[in-house]
Amino acid sequence: MSEAAKKSRPQFSNIHVTQIMKYRMPLAAWVSILHRISGVLMFLLLPFVLYLLEQSLTSESTFATLHGIVAHPITKLIILALSWAYLHHFLAGIRHLFMDVHMFLSKDGSRHSAFSVLAVSLVLTLVVALKLFGAF
Repeated sequence: MSEAAKKSRPQFSNIHVTQIMKYRMPLAAWVSILHRISGVLMFLLLPFVLYLLEQSLTSESTFATLHGIVAHPITKLIILALSWAYLHHFLAGIRHLFMDVHMFLSKDGSRHSAFSVLAVSLVLTLVVALKLFGAF
């Protein structure tokens, strides 16, 4: 075989640590990573949220105290972050369930479903933010 007939095939290998910043991940990879981050965030904050729920149910005075704490803007941002984590994790989980039954596995299907998860979770988080900060 001549040298012209032999085309060099691309070599695929793992990227080196120094190449991480240059590596461009597809949207589906970002959704998967955010799915894991949102799950960890909810898991780590669950005991705190359950404690606050328990405290709010003990008496009217503790409920009023916690209501005052929730009115603070930083607390609202924390609630908003938790809302995003829940919404994103829920929607990405539904996406993964569809993928488990062999739907959206093509490159285009994966890209569209990943974009849909990001778009819907951000729009719903925006609605929560508007409600939380008193727009309606």
